[in-house]
Amino acid sequence: MTLTRAAADVTGDDPAPAKFGTVFGDRMAVAAYTDDEWQPMSVVATDSISFGPATHALHYASACFEGLKAHRHPDSTVRAFRADRHVERMRASAERLCLPVPSTELLTAMIAETIAANAEVTPEPPGSLYLRPTLVGTDHDIGAAASPSNSALLYVLASPVGEYLPPRQLRILVERDGARTTPQFGVVKTGANYAMALGVIREARARHGADQVLFAPDGIIEETGAANVVFLDGQRIITPALTDAFLHGVTRDSLLRLAADRGWAVEERAVTVDEVVALAAAPTAEVALSGTAAVLASVGELVVDGQVVTVGTPGSSPRTDELRAALTDIQTGRATAAWV
Repeated sequence: MTLTRAAADVTGDDPAPAKFGTVFGDRMAVAAYTDDEWQPMSVVATDSISFGPATHALHYASACFEGLKAHRHPDSTVRAFRADRHVERMRASAERLCLPVPSTELLTAMIAETIAANAEVTPEPPGSLYLRPTLVGTDHDIGAAASPSNSALLYVLASPVGEYLPPRQLRILVERDGARTTPQFGVVKTGANYAMALGVIREARARHGADQVLFAPDGIIEETGAANVVFLDGQRIITPALTDAFLHGVTRDSLLRLAADRGWAVEERAVTVDEVVALAAAPTAEVALSGTAAVLASVGELVVDGQVVTVGTPGSSPRTDELRAALTDIQTGRATAAWV
């Protein structure tokens, strides 16, 4: 496999690393659904597929995706982290969007083949190989607004990546009024969910210098535009209870398991904006965003009703740092956990 300059950027050979998600491996696994069945998968060049202008997904949003990482371990093998959970979630997304549902065996094999085909460009930790399984409806029919696509294409894109977020504490705007997406589809990884949040995020950046928006319709915390949220106070971790209104994060689940392994109190329940503001006043309080790309990122400031609320002790996030390091050690094979 040829190492492009961009791939070298990610692996640390260039002083100006490429932006997360803009570098791609040159091979990916693909499989088509035609004639009412999944066809055998193949591994093809990343730039070898194309879509016609009438493709169902381009008009009626019949598309979903996943995001997971594969990490280089001390023995030089490259292994996906909790791929089974991502496969399960993608199958659920496909079902809810009325797309052909790939079997667990097919999608698992495609992820493994894509990792193998791009192992040479997988960076050393803290870099990783980000994997983006994608399923799109491919019927050529712009009259099918009320019908699901009867054909589909499934592919697994690979991207060698470094860190997703800047190495600093984040500023987050809390949005009390609007939701990130429609309640019944918040649990689905589909592009429309992210598009709905773009305008609010853009305004938050322009007006408040915010990095992200934490959506809390009617004052009840849900998630940000691209990550789940956790609140830490001493040996306690609090996070909104799962509903269909927001994504059931694999990283979120992993962090809760890590906290439980440490004997911390784990609370999954309704969390209000007012409670978070009160919690933030404690010197030991921490707020963090969790997700596959971000892993666990510390939040230093919340913008609530136009006022900046400092979280805990500025620049200090020992519990966040502890959990992030522990999770990274498991992901990269330097530690083990019974639930992986």
